[in-house]
Amino acid sequence: MSLINLAERGWLPDTVVRFGIKRLLSKRLLRETSKENNFHEIVKAMSQGPLAIKTDQANDQHYEVPATFFEIMLGKTLKYSCASFENGEKDLDAAESSMLELTMNRARISEGMKILELGCGWGSLTIAMAEKFPGSNIVAVSNSNTQKEFIEEKCKTRGIRNLEVITSDMNDFRTDEKFDRILSVEMFEHMRNYSKLFELIHGWLDDQGKLFFHVFCHKDTPYFFEENNRDDWMAKNFFSGGVMPAFDLPSSFPQHLSVIQNWRVNGKNYAKTAKSWLERIDKNEPAAKAALSFGHNPARVSTQFQRWRLFLMACEELFAYREGKEWFVGHYLCEKT
Repeated sequence: MSLINLAERGWLPDTVVRFGIKRLLSKRLLRETSKENNFHEIVKAMSQGPLAIKTDQANDQHYEVPATFFEIMLGKTLKYSCASFENGEKDLDAAESSMLELTMNRARISEGMKILELGCGWGSLTIAMAEKFPGSNIVAVSNSNTQKEFIEEKCKTRGIRNLEVITSDMNDFRTDEKFDRILSVEMFEHMRNYSKLFELIHGWLDDQGKLFFHVFCHKDTPYFFEENNRDDWMAKNFFSGGVMPAFDLPSSFPQHLSVIQNWRVNGKNYAKTAKSWLERIDKNEPAAKAALSFGHNPARVSTQFQRWRLFLMACEELFAYREGKEWFVGHYLCEKT
């Protein structure tokens, strides 16, 4: 039985698991940074083919998991992405709110705007924008019907009327509407053709409109999550068809959108976020397992739960690596070229 199998069964202590994760990170870093012309080849690959691949698989891995599981794991806004602990935030709830405020500020959102959010998750940013800017008109796109129903119920409870949720795979989503702002948080990591994506977004923006997006990334080396060997556990279980962008990767597709400002958010913020998520499911293990039992995953609930624990430990170790300066979060503000 392999070490990964042992870890999935919960037969290895967390200290051993974390040691193994760190070794795999070093191995992956060496493998990716040693490839010749890697950046150029990734840009070339991401200028052709479908917008995204393995979308059904990726959707099942994250977004068709029952909402009750995420209500246990995430903070009060259900922000399933990096939170901000930059200002000494004491807990996950405060850190989620800080990142939402930072996102809205950097996107330069103001009252009365027409806004499109791509990949809205459980609605944390969409609902924050709708409540802070009640005169705005917001369209949110999710590839999960579970998320659409969850957000719509939340809007009904809170009396939010300036928000429409659409369920669509990004390969299929099209609109004739024009928007003042388009935002996306941790969706671009699931996209494989940035050239086509930027072309579409260019067409959806008003002439003075802007795109703001938030992605996790490596400082200089992009790579794909592919299932080539046993070490590619993340690609198989949580990130099928995904990509790890490099911080400068978005600037390599200037035909339709130009990056006018970017920011680095130190990876330690994400490490603390993932640590908080892990602590919450550990503290509420029986309830978390009960929630997973209502999902569509055929694996045993105990295995599913342990895979989530491994995933969160892997995220924590990844973003804490080299003081959060190797892998981190990139924020980008773009305008039409």
